[in-house]
Amino acid sequence: MATIAANDIAPGPGTRPEPSRKEIQLVITASALGTIFEWYDFFIYGTLAASGIIGRAFFPAGNEVVQTLAAWAVFAVGFGFRPLGAVLFGFLGDKLGRKYTFLVTITLMGIATAGVGLVPSAATIGLAAPFIVIGLRILQGLALGGEYGGAAIYVAEHSPPGKSGYYTSFIQASVGGGFILSLLVVLLTKFLMPKEVWNDWGWRFPFVFSLLLLGVSLWMRLKLSESPVFKEMKEAGETARNPFTESFTYPGNLRRLFVALFGIAAGLTVIWYTAMFSVLSFLQTTMRVEETTAQLITGVGATAGIFWFIYFGRLSDKVGRKTPIILGYAMTLVLLFPIFWMMGSAANPALSAAARHAPVVVSGPLCEYNPILTKQADECGRLLDYFSKKGVAYTKRQTPVTVVSIGGVPVQDASPAGLDAALAKAGYNLDKVVPAPLDILKIVTAILALAALSGITYGPVAALLAEMFPPRIRYSSMSIPYHLGTGYFGGFLPVIGQYIVAKTGNPYSGLWYTWVVVAMALVVTAVGLRETRPGTASAD
Repeated sequence: MATIAANDIAPGPGTRPEPSRKEIQLVITASALGTIFEWYDFFIYGTLAASGIIGRAFFPAGNEVVQTLAAWAVFAVGFGFRPLGAVLFGFLGDKLGRKYTFLVTITLMGIATAGVGLVPSAATIGLAAPFIVIGLRILQGLALGGEYGGAAIYVAEHSPPGKSGYYTSFIQASVGGGFILSLLVVLLTKFLMPKEVWNDWGWRFPFVFSLLLLGVSLWMRLKLSESPVFKEMKEAGETARNPFTESFTYPGNLRRLFVALFGIAAGLTVIWYTAMFSVLSFLQTTMRVEETTAQLITGVGATAGIFWFIYFGRLSDKVGRKTPIILGYAMTLVLLFPIFWMMGSAANPALSAAARHAPVVVSGPLCEYNPILTKQADECGRLLDYFSKKGVAYTKRQTPVTVVSIGGVPVQDASPAGLDAALAKAGYNLDKVVPAPLDILKIVTAILALAALSGITYGPVAALLAEMFPPRIRYSSMSIPYHLGTGYFGGFLPVIGQYIVAKTGNPYSGLWYTWVVVAMALVVTAVGLRETRPGTASAD
């Protein structure tokens, strides 16, 4: 059993002077701003992918569903390379220091993000466009793999005893801040230019804007000194010879890595991405809310929910890290579907009512539907493709002949024009809508509830992960499971969720992916995580 002493996180009086208020404010501000900017760079792609612009620009396919899936798949590519970035930059962070490693990561991220905004469209350079974008997303994933661990550990190792949960919660909140900033820049850019200009080339500005953010972040972070914990280890000659190898050979670390991956990172990340990206995509596509309105509503809800991360991070300094996370997972399993049902009924009441009172049923001998294909195998599949592209919920049944009914009434003309007319007659309004003020308030309330579920699980995590691992291999040991969990379980959430929805015809079915991952994380965390409390930093 290996136990890490309390002063591995923040040595107490007599070991080294506690940082002054001004010093800790600079540490938190510079680290948090850099994290906001770096996540802005990563999320700006997802923000625009949710609106369909990325798909149209780089993945033209003549099929809106395929475009959306392709855009989200490339979004996932960036997440897929985060673990490799965690290995690379975790190694450098444990060998060379925290400060200079996350200076490198933010520089790489800023340049790669600006590059996406400068790539010509597929209409101009053909297949080279998506391949270049994929390459830039890979660079973004590598950079992000080294950023989070560096910033979180840097703040944790500056924190005095009993305050690491509170201080590192600003890093957790900064992840949401990056998403919010991406929405604000998109909305402001759209407001300042005609719609035609925005759709033509104006959407590229938010990507290029990252160069300005990079300059500000470098200016702030260059003011920082190295982490005091790392300096003490280096002076004592106690840094790891090979942090990557030691992460898997240090006594008890394999168990901690397993819990950090499947219990902590996997669970908290699917909740976070469901609360942010799934909400935005759900409003814009499934519920057909007007694009700018959906972005404003999501931005307001996300901004109002930031305080949850700070609150629960600070609370974890008093009650421990495990209790809030377990409670958050359990509440997510109970409340996830009801929150989205509430949001859906408020976002587009007419569409929700039509789906209830006039359900669409498509039946046929096989009724095979593959949303990736541009042409379906049979008539039933073509009907499912039609309703999927329209965002209309449907139910599949097996019958000897192909039949489609709306509200129990068979549709005689199954051509696109005939189906359009039948849907309209049944009360389906497929135009973009702006919800009424009271309904907007309901949606914001639902987003706040999701933000609370995310905050209670995500707020304490930076302190928890720093406390779980010994300082000599902390950067690597913390970053590897975190980015494996967030990179694969979270990064593939949008494309998997979108595929499930398209495949089943149920606009809420994609939530089952989140539910199953959280259920797994709850079991692993409840059984495998040993409570850490401020000042104990136990990793036995």
